[in-house]
Amino acid sequence: MTQEAHRRAALVFTLFDANGNGVLDAEDFDLLTDRILAVADDSPEPDRHALTDSLRRYWEVLLGELDANGDGVISPEEFQGFVLNPERFGATASAFADALAALGDPDGDGLIERPRFLALMTSIGFERPNTAALFDAFGPDAGDRITVTTCADGIRDYYSPEKTGIPGDHLLPTSA
Repeated sequence: MTQEAHRRAALVFTLFDANGNGVLDAEDFDLLTDRILAVADDSPEPDRHALTDSLRRYWEVLLGELDANGDGVISPEEFQGFVLNPERFGATASAFADALAALGDPDGDGLIERPRFLALMTSIGFERPNTAALFDAFGPDAGDRITVTTCADGIRDYYSPEKTGIPGDHLLPTSA
C-alpha cells in the first residue's frame, strides 16, 4: 500500500469519527448521515435513502469485518488495513460513491455544480481548500460542473490503495 493510501485511510478514519471519541461507532455513521443529508435536503427521496443505506451498510461491514473483540467499536488500528482493501471493502465503497455522487445532482441532469460539491464534501469534514482543489482536478466544464460519473469514480479511486497521483489526493492535508 502506498504512502498516499495510508494517509487516505487515516483521513477517512478521522472524518468518520464524527463524534470525536477516537473510535468508530454506530453514532458516528448516524451523525455523518445527518450532516450530509442536511446539505442534500432538496435531493430526491430515493437518493437520500440510498445514502442512508450506504452508510448504514458501511458501518455494518466495518463492524462485521473488524470488531474482533466484540466491543462494538472500531479502533484506528483495526480500521487501517480494511478501508483500502478492495476485496473486503470494494462493493461498500462503490455503493457509497454512487450514493454520494447522486446527492450532488438533485435536478438529475448528470452534472454536479461546484457549490453543491463543496457543500457535500465539507459536510463530511474535508477542508474547503482541499475540496476546491479536488473539484478543479476533476476538470469542470465551462459551467463549473463535473459529471456524476466523474465524482463517483473519483471516490472509488480514493479507496484504491494501488492508485497514486489521483485527484482525491488533493483531499489530504498538506502536512504529512
